[in-house]
Amino acid sequence: MIRAVLFDCDGVLADSERLINEIVARELTSRGWAMTAEEAEHEFLGIALPDMIPRIERCTGPLPQGWTQSLSREIQAEIARSLGPIPGAADSLALLAARGMTMAVCSNSSRIELRLKLETLGFLRFFEGRVLSFQDVGHPKPAPDLYLRAAALCGEAPEHCLVVEDSDAGEAAGRAAGCPVLRVRGHLDPETLARRIGEAAKDTATSSLR
Repeated sequence: MIRAVLFDCDGVLADSERLINEIVARELTSRGWAMTAEEAEHEFLGIALPDMIPRIERCTGPLPQGWTQSLSREIQAEIARSLGPIPGAADSLALLAARGMTMAVCSNSSRIELRLKLETLGFLRFFEGRVLSFQDVGHPKPAPDLYLRAAALCGEAPEHCLVVEDSDAGEAAGRAAGCPVLRVRGHLDPETLARRIGEAAKDTATSSLR
C-alpha cells in the first residue's frame, strides 16, 4: 500500500526547467561552450549543481570564484519573477492532501532555491517540514539518499512511498531507494495520479504518466 508520495520539484511541481536552462545556456555560451536551452536540459536534467561543475569546466576551463553563487542569484531572481506550476500540480497536491496522504519534496536544487520555488507557488504548506535538498544528504540523485531520508521523515518504509519524477537521475534514485516510481512529463493529472498510487501498491516497476 502507498502511504506517502515523494515528489521531485523541477518539472514535476514547478515549471522551472525552461527558465533555468535558458539562464545556464546563456551563461555557458558566454564562456565559450555554445548551447541552447534544449541542449542544457539534455546535458544537465536532474543533476545537482556541484555535479555540473566538472562537466562545465572540462569545456570552459576553470570557473571564476563565486560563479555558482552568481548563477544561483540569477536563477532565484528569475524564479521570483516568472515561475509557474506544472499544469495539474496544484490540483494533485490538494487532492492528495484531502485524502490524508503524507507528502515530501526531494530535489537536487539548493535549499534556498527549493524553498523559494515552493513559496512562490504556494506549495510549501503541503509538506510540513518534509522538504529536502541535495544539501540535506550525503549524495544527490541518482544516489538514493534523498528518497531514503524522505521516506524516514514520512515514517514509512520506501516500498510504501511513491516517487514522482521526470528525469533519469531521479528515477534511478527512487529505484535505488526501493520505491515505486512514476515518471511524468509536463503535467500531473490528479485523478490519474490517484489511480496510479493504487496501481503502485501492486507493482513496484516504474509506471508512466503521459
